[in-house]
Amino acid sequence: MEIDDLTPAEARVWRAFPRGGFTDFRTAPDEDPADGPAWGPERTVRASVLRALLLDGPRENGEIPSLDLAGARITGALLLQYAAVEVPVRLKNCHFEEVPRLYASRTQEVNLSESVLPGLLAHAVRVDGVLRLTRARFAGTVRLGGASVTGSVYLESARFVAPQDATDPVLQLNQAVVGADLWAPGLRVRGPARLTGATVAGRVNLIDAVLETPGGTALDAQYLSVGSGIAARCLRARGRVDLRGVRVPGTLDLLHADLAEPGGTALRASSAVIGELWLRGGPRPDGALILRRSQIDLLTLDPGMVPDQVHLSDLSYTTLAPHEPAERRLPMLERDGDGYVPYAYEQLTAAYRRTGDDDAARLVQLAKQRRHRRTLPWYGRLWGHVQDLTVGYGFRPLRAGVWLLSLLAIGSVAFGLEHPAALKPSEAPPFNPVFYTLDLLLPIISFGQETAFAPRDGYQWLAYVLTVTGWILATTVVAGVTRTVSRQ
Repeated sequence: MEIDDLTPAEARVWRAFPRGGFTDFRTAPDEDPADGPAWGPERTVRASVLRALLLDGPRENGEIPSLDLAGARITGALLLQYAAVEVPVRLKNCHFEEVPRLYASRTQEVNLSESVLPGLLAHAVRVDGVLRLTRARFAGTVRLGGASVTGSVYLESARFVAPQDATDPVLQLNQAVVGADLWAPGLRVRGPARLTGATVAGRVNLIDAVLETPGGTALDAQYLSVGSGIAARCLRARGRVDLRGVRVPGTLDLLHADLAEPGGTALRASSAVIGELWLRGGPRPDGALILRRSQIDLLTLDPGMVPDQVHLSDLSYTTLAPHEPAERRLPMLERDGDGYVPYAYEQLTAAYRRTGDDDAARLVQLAKQRRHRRTLPWYGRLWGHVQDLTVGYGFRPLRAGVWLLSLLAIGSVAFGLEHPAALKPSEAPPFNPVFYTLDLLLPIISFGQETAFAPRDGYQWLAYVLTVTGWILATTVVAGVTRTVSRQ
């Protein structure tokens, strides 16, 4: 392209390019690029001119060229697919009439900050530097799937709005590889955002982000792998947040997050490996919480944040914080949509034991037995009620002592008032109502009273009741003690 073919505005950009000069068409620092269609020819630049500069623009010895432009109305499509662009591209505060096409290209820095675009096609792009879309606004799909960025990707306060007839996610970073951070505090996305299979060497920042896809998946980040952590404090999501299979060695920070997908799943983090998961301080998620098969070192979960339905099958955690009474944690296990999950009770028991709270651990085990009882046939439930009433499944051993003392008192008084007749008066020892009652209650120990005396009528029935009750108490105590010892 000859210089004579350029408009005055394009000539300014052309002359600034070889020296890396900055061309600013803005008339005020706070003007809105959304007003770009009304901008005149004095600030209009054809995309074909920019393409010619980037692919074969003029050079000057001793100077570093770059395309550094602000406040321009860019007409036509910027076609750079498969191109090798060896200079930085900075098109800030610009208004694009058509979607730039950068897919499978290799570029240096790409900066579209504060620009307004109808979309971006840049899947499989390679950026040897940073990709900066700070406060940019997109009215269509942004395709960055399979992109490789050696530096950071900046999306802070960027806006992405899906078209009415869109079927694909409006923001696509699936299988992308980011060499540093994915920096997106204040991000706004209206439509699905996809980060499936992406790899971020540093940190993902979604603080104060707003993701809106009611009735669908607001954030699909399955199998996302990060080198540090995910900061999503004060995240607001309308639609499912899907973190299935993520790998986060640091912290997944969801403090004060507002998650809602009524009638569906608000947060799924199943099959994940997470150093620390923080979920507290915000409203209770409106939708299910799924943590199946995940491994978490520190689970910070406020009981008040547990929704009506959870799925905790095979969830493993080392520490559960904050330390709460077992009575506040147990409703979480009762809400498990998978029904009775013994492993969930064992995990909670182990967490309490690691903190030295054995009373809470025993209470969890007692709750486990009671929950298990509801899964048994009627005769199993009946026997379970007997064990619970008498000795609390072995976790309330003092109950056995109370029952024994009560029955001992009843039997001693009754047989003290009416001595049973001796079977062999010449050989019988002196009758002792206390030890006679103990002989009836304790099935193994014998004081020689039960075999020497035979009660009659109603007292014989009392003896039967004491004998049967003694066997039940002994059996439940032994079963409970065995269960307790096996848990230690």
